[in-house]
Amino acid sequence: MQTGKATDIRLDLASDLTVWRSFLAIAELGSLTRAALFLDSNQSLLSRQINALERQCGCRLFTRTGRGVELSETGARILEPVRALLHGAQQLEADIRSDLQQPAGRVTLGLLPSISPALVGKLFSHLREHHPAVHLKILEGSSGQVEEWLTDARVDLAILYRYAALPEQEQKLATVDSYLVGPVGDPRTAGGDIPVAALDGLPFILPSAPNGLRNALDAVARHDKLTVAPVIEADSLPLFKSLAAQERLYSVLPLHAVWHEIEEGRLQAAKIADPRMQRSITMAMAKSKGPARAVQVVASAVRGIVEEQGRRGMWHSAARGPDAGA
Repeated sequence: MQTGKATDIRLDLASDLTVWRSFLAIAELGSLTRAALFLDSNQSLLSRQINALERQCGCRLFTRTGRGVELSETGARILEPVRALLHGAQQLEADIRSDLQQPAGRVTLGLLPSISPALVGKLFSHLREHHPAVHLKILEGSSGQVEEWLTDARVDLAILYRYAALPEQEQKLATVDSYLVGPVGDPRTAGGDIPVAALDGLPFILPSAPNGLRNALDAVARHDKLTVAPVIEADSLPLFKSLAAQERLYSVLPLHAVWHEIEEGRLQAAKIADPRMQRSITMAMAKSKGPARAVQVVASAVRGIVEEQGRRGMWHSAARGPDAGA
């Protein structure tokens, strides 16, 4: 069967994407006035565009209401195909430009607050030196929030913790040990590795459930019949660190979350020598979001930084294996 040729393609209604962008803006905003402001246009021009489009289509796409406009039955039916057409055109334009030019554009990275200090500064420095046209946008949140942003394509890349098997679309970057973090001078965290039994009965500040760390701790405590209960719950990493230092509380954190505080002598930490308390750092990429080459260079830079930080002892880089010297 002979395939069609590009010269066989005939476009009429889809030939002017600008008009369909106006249609989409009006549909999403529900008002010609708001759409005109958004598009930096004027209401009368948009009205003429839509009237001409409706004549071409041979039907009404909008109906006027007391509060503005809303889609007609036909308009509602074609809304998603029009959105897909415009997104496809936008991606094509970005791909063409990225093939001809250096990587450019904004890349949105979603990650957890405990990972940010170890990655973001070095990532920014790398991009400023090697890819100055790539701009970062950082979103911090809980694991659940970051996963939601990834699903909704609000982020191009996501850095996550995983305590169990990795989803197929995620790449493992490193294996992270858990540490008992406590005040300076505390004998429990002054020596080498400690068993998980050393957590029994300590006054903890921990994140509120549901949370990956809490789930792992609770599972280990139930299995080993330990008492691991917080005297205070919080979802703030700075609060964890300040209360551990000032109120002589304990927390369970990855080493990179308290790296600078330990270097500066403000906190102590001892590794919990139990594989059940390890977690993975993973990276996932949104399926259809962002300028492709820019996302790829950011992902490559993240992998390089994780490997470099693994050599410093923050974690076990996946590229070097869990037995690499940490």
